[in-house]
Amino acid sequence: MMENRFNKKPLFSLDRADIFPILFWCLIVFLTWLFMHGADHFLILTRAALGKYFELRWFLIAHITAGGGALVMGFIQFWPKLRKYSWKLHRVIGLLYLMAILVSSLCAMVLAFSTAYEVNWAYAFSLQVWVGVWISSTAIAFYAALQRKFQLHQEWMVRSYLVTLAFILSGLAIKLPFIQRLGSFDEISPSLFWVGWSVPLYIYQVILSSRTRK
Repeated sequence: MMENRFNKKPLFSLDRADIFPILFWCLIVFLTWLFMHGADHFLILTRAALGKYFELRWFLIAHITAGGGALVMGFIQFWPKLRKYSWKLHRVIGLLYLMAILVSSLCAMVLAFSTAYEVNWAYAFSLQVWVGVWISSTAIAFYAALQRKFQLHQEWMVRSYLVTLAFILSGLAIKLPFIQRLGSFDEISPSLFWVGWSVPLYIYQVILSSRTRK
């Protein structure tokens, strides 16, 4: 009895090192709420509110809802203390993140190959490539975990999450006045979408390369 008592897992506790991860996660939650709040009018579910998305309204709602879930859950995966405290919890959150991305990305692909063309070809093509990178990077991360290549899994999870973050960053950036002055939505959105995920991935690859040299 005494031995079992001493072998109990210690309680989860926070210290100063956890302040930054918690604050950053709170920022992500706030940005996600801000982004999703901008889509509240779609919940009216009328043709006037949804416009070109009316026929595919459930794909749009599922894409936004599941995408928001992926944004909130994804960052928790990178919290070392939580990962070390409970690998089971880490796996559960990871599976929920994968399921959220699966739903959101498949719905996004449907929209990218249908309603996106009503904007223009460049807009549709940028979304198609973006979603393709999102699906493939997440799939590689999952496959690496199944192969127990955890370092590779972590690197591809970072790539997957950077692409996930690009959705809210690009979506919020395009609403900024100085961005809107650059041109119409049709003109600037494709370039902004490309920059939103490709530049963060490039910077992350540079960071990885610098670590390898050391």
